[in-house]
Amino acid sequence: MRVKRCSMERVVIIGSGPAGLTAAIYAARANLEPLVFGGYLAGGQLMITTDVENYPGFAEGVTGPELMEHFRKQAERFGTRIQDIDVDAVKLTDGVFEITAGDETVQARSVIIATGASARWLNIPGEERLQGRGVSACATCDGAFFKEKRLAVVGGGDSAMEEALFLTRFATEVTVIHRSEKLRASKIMAERALSHPKIRFIWNRVVDEVLGEAHVEALVLRDPRSDATETIAMDGMFVAIGHVPNTSIFAGQIDLDAQGYIVSSDGVHTNIPGVFVAGDVNDLRYKQAITAAGAGCKAAIEAERYLEELEHPITAEAIAEEEAALR
Repeated sequence: MRVKRCSMERVVIIGSGPAGLTAAIYAARANLEPLVFGGYLAGGQLMITTDVENYPGFAEGVTGPELMEHFRKQAERFGTRIQDIDVDAVKLTDGVFEITAGDETVQARSVIIATGASARWLNIPGEERLQGRGVSACATCDGAFFKEKRLAVVGGGDSAMEEALFLTRFATEVTVIHRSEKLRASKIMAERALSHPKIRFIWNRVVDEVLGEAHVEALVLRDPRSDATETIAMDGMFVAIGHVPNTSIFAGQIDLDAQGYIVSSDGVHTNIPGVFVAGDVNDLRYKQAITAAGAGCKAAIEAERYLEELEHPITAEAIAEEEAALR
């Protein structure tokens, strides 16, 4: 395959969720003419979220896809170029970076990585079909839609306990379904969940299928020891078995932690000068659209400052001239 090489870009943004497109808005307004590689599934995790009620500025709520369309139009309004293709490879060495997507390779003086993280799903019948209609991976995002409902949380770690405890604010009952008889969560989180009057536990069970037409109506559970199955009525299912950061193309080139998240001491800078990070690809704690957008803003501002210093370095001669002028 012949690879086309383009002129040097000042900033390339990889990812088109809230972090990537906010970075694009700020970079475009700074006249950096950003190029965004948004991916074939552009828009990030909000594209599988039906209603968003906690993003400021939308008093009546907004769907995830509609919100991302607003982000995109605003970024394009200021001159952002967006290509909805996946990045296949990057080269983050030698101070000039290369990004290959399809048959095109571009060079960039700075890069903002905003590739996000993907929720781990169970990959069972009914799960994908009912996402946004009772199946979710974010209690903070969707919990308020389930007032006075029966909800299930699948998982046994700290994330699952946090989800279950949060959902007790809305649900009549929260059922934690765990594949073994011992939680992986920390002692304090486990004790909080085990002692909560609204939370019950079903041990040694896995979810084999999600049932329902327009919304979740029931779950099929299986005992992995005997393969015996049972069906329980349920109004919603929250999957809390972790996330996978979308960082495989950066492995071996940038510092990643044991889980694959990009390491950053301040949530913006990486170990490579000129390469910045924003959003869930670094954020293990909050994972919200608003925090991702804020991180995108910071990354774009830092990229602008980096480019200013790179393209207009302050020399000793310039300092001397400025001091002389002040005398």
